[in-house]
Amino acid sequence: MADWEFQTVAGPYGSPTDGPAWDGAALWFTRLVEQASSPDNSLLRYEPATGQTTVERRWTHRTAGLAFSAAGALYGCQSICRRVVRFNPDGSCTALAYRLDGKFHHPPKDLVVDRAGRIWFTAPAWGPPVPGGLRDHELEPYTVEHNSVLRMDSADRHSHLRRMTRDTTAPTTIALSPNGGTLYVSEDNDCPSLPRELRAYPILDDGTLGLAATLHAFPADANGIQRGITGICVDTDGNIVACGGSVANGPGPLVYVFSPAGRVLETHLVPAEPTNCAFGGPDMRSLFVTTTEGHLLQVADTGRVGWVIYPS
Repeated sequence: MADWEFQTVAGPYGSPTDGPAWDGAALWFTRLVEQASSPDNSLLRYEPATGQTTVERRWTHRTAGLAFSAAGALYGCQSICRRVVRFNPDGSCTALAYRLDGKFHHPPKDLVVDRAGRIWFTAPAWGPPVPGGLRDHELEPYTVEHNSVLRMDSADRHSHLRRMTRDTTAPTTIALSPNGGTLYVSEDNDCPSLPRELRAYPILDDGTLGLAATLHAFPADANGIQRGITGICVDTDGNIVACGGSVANGPGPLVYVFSPAGRVLETHLVPAEPTNCAFGGPDMRSLFVTTTEGHLLQVADTGRVGWVIYPS
């Protein structure tokens, strides 16, 4: 197993980057700052052919995760507005369904779109309060009482939202297996009594989720709680590429490669604390990694071929 060489291709921007998603020619990613009204909450696009990074949108309401549908539509998780949105080619933005049983869900963090066009997303209680806006205790009467994976069955603002998990307490990142039969979800709790795990949920014939299998668990060590998985993607063999960890404790900031059964196949030390990852490049062998410090890192050849629903 050769060590990966991580190259900084954009940033650091001084605030977290997240949401990497490949569009066939370039890598989209997000920048997050705490100030809700800041133009630096933005969508960026890095083009390997030119080495240039452009700001495609500003004032994105602290969008974190990004995902393309099979048709090429770009969706994002707006944490400030507590909604999943579609970023339209004309520069407009369409808000999708955001109420579950009449209440707001928690700020969405990460999402994935399946072949049927259904949008699966994590909705934990995360992120800073909105300056000058409602705080969590003020929103509490109008917010669901759980931290779950949710699903909307169409990319429509009137789509019915469904609660898909009842065993999650801090679902963070999410991905689908290449055959669409398994949903991968990470739990990244800050409390020592709650799990920090990578889970695999079978998607049943009726569209519901079966019992989760724990693929990997992160224990606390002498220095405190280990940071769990914060970003995942998959390769064409069905292996899970995941980023997590920190310099504070545990084995450090790493990219892991897990088999579909949870066996650790590889680990690679990252030069900064990673937040999320995605395959890309002309041959889909490159891995792009975002970080808490605002980098976009690239491994030019991972020796693996990434799987994405778009472009096919």
